[in-house]
Amino acid sequence: LCLEVISHMPYNTGLFLSCLGVLPDIEQYFGINDGKSGLLQTVFICSYMFLAPVFGYLGDRYNRKLIMSVGIGFWSIVTLASSYTPREYFWLLLLTRGLVGVGEASYSTIAPTIIADLYVKERRTQMLSVFYFAIPVGSGLGYIVGSKVDDLAGDWHWALRVTPALGLVAVALLLFVVKEPKRGAIEARPEHTLQRTSWLGDMKALCRNPSFVLSSFGFTAVAFVTGSLALWAPAFLFRAAVFTKGRPPCIKGPCDTSDSLYFGIITVLSGILGVASGAEVSRRLRLRTPRADPLVCALGLLLSAPFLYLAIVFAQTSPIATYVFIFLGETFLSMNWAIVADILLYVVVPTRRSTAEAFQIVLSHLLGDAGSPYLIGVVSDSLKQTDSYLWQFRSLQLSLLTCSFVAVGGGAFFLATALFIEKDRQRAANYAPSACSGMQGAMLLANTVTPANYRCVRVSIERLTIVESNHR
Repeated sequence: LCLEVISHMPYNTGLFLSCLGVLPDIEQYFGINDGKSGLLQTVFICSYMFLAPVFGYLGDRYNRKLIMSVGIGFWSIVTLASSYTPREYFWLLLLTRGLVGVGEASYSTIAPTIIADLYVKERRTQMLSVFYFAIPVGSGLGYIVGSKVDDLAGDWHWALRVTPALGLVAVALLLFVVKEPKRGAIEARPEHTLQRTSWLGDMKALCRNPSFVLSSFGFTAVAFVTGSLALWAPAFLFRAAVFTKGRPPCIKGPCDTSDSLYFGIITVLSGILGVASGAEVSRRLRLRTPRADPLVCALGLLLSAPFLYLAIVFAQTSPIATYVFIFLGETFLSMNWAIVADILLYVVVPTRRSTAEAFQIVLSHLLGDAGSPYLIGVVSDSLKQTDSYLWQFRSLQLSLLTCSFVAVGGGAFFLATALFIEKDRQRAANYAPSACSGMQGAMLLANTVTPANYRCVRVSIERLTIVESNHR
């Protein structure tokens, strides 16, 4: 049952097995400050963000399996090439990080829409949960494998040479296991019954969809927080240990990567627990209210905020308490992943889903993790009064506190989504081609109802009823 879904996971997992687990070594190797370190994540996210609409447009119109295979193959080649960057060419490492975004854009934009065309309702949520397990699990494995490979090889470059093999596995599974389903076929509305509109028409329809827009802003907060933690949490924990004299500073590589290892383990466990519990809580709450999904997303963000705040504050006094609070904060943060994807899929019609995925990616990354790692680094540099171990730690600590407040704002957006979710879900479920709308629908209403025009008449009546209820 899960074969098609699992076949997507190796690439999604391998994506994060990069330089995040060895950031102190990279900073020492290239001699860069916090602001430039943040660019490693920002450049990748910006590339991914701007390419997502291109692949969203292609994914709604052409063979999705082929598009993903080409993108993942390119990602594997570029990732391997980035591991051979000379010390004097930090800009070249940034360039290859940007090119990695091609593979991510081709994959994450399209893959959820294939799952949407294979499953519906509760089963779709379950399969999306399986798929989105790969995000926290892959991220955690990035720290674990990256740090261990660095320790074994004594060279951080080898952390980037493990991942291309996973990309090739993903390509093989896509080509030989995954079948290309017809768009919307499983929803009793096959692809040929849904009229395609222009890209501009798709965007206008999406911008008039409150549930989609508000949930995208809520997910932007999730992206901001996870992007900041992904890059800076291990480095922050390392600086806290150096400040409290728990371990020596990194003067010459290889650096101590134990914090990356522990953070990776926490990320894997909290991700599995968070995604699974979010899907299960949502499933149970749906029996009581149709607004369950956005309410669970809001709850996850609002609960994560205080635990992340406590984790940052306790870093200088109790490492154990810090790791416990990080685990709780990441668990609640991970409750959103599968649910947000499911919200998009049932409030947007099948022929616009890849475009909607791309739009959500652009919005969430443009205002979220495209800038948050760099922003955290720049604020940290600006707050640093001296280059002492005290201010290396304190400035980054104060900068990271921003994440807790952003999480609260994201929770507010999901609460607002709950106000519109029922109406937008029904509108997507009752969607009909535009040939049955506007003037033609009015003309049909004025004539005799026949079997040929019955559907258009019914759709027109439903739309007039919605308009009338809105005026009331």
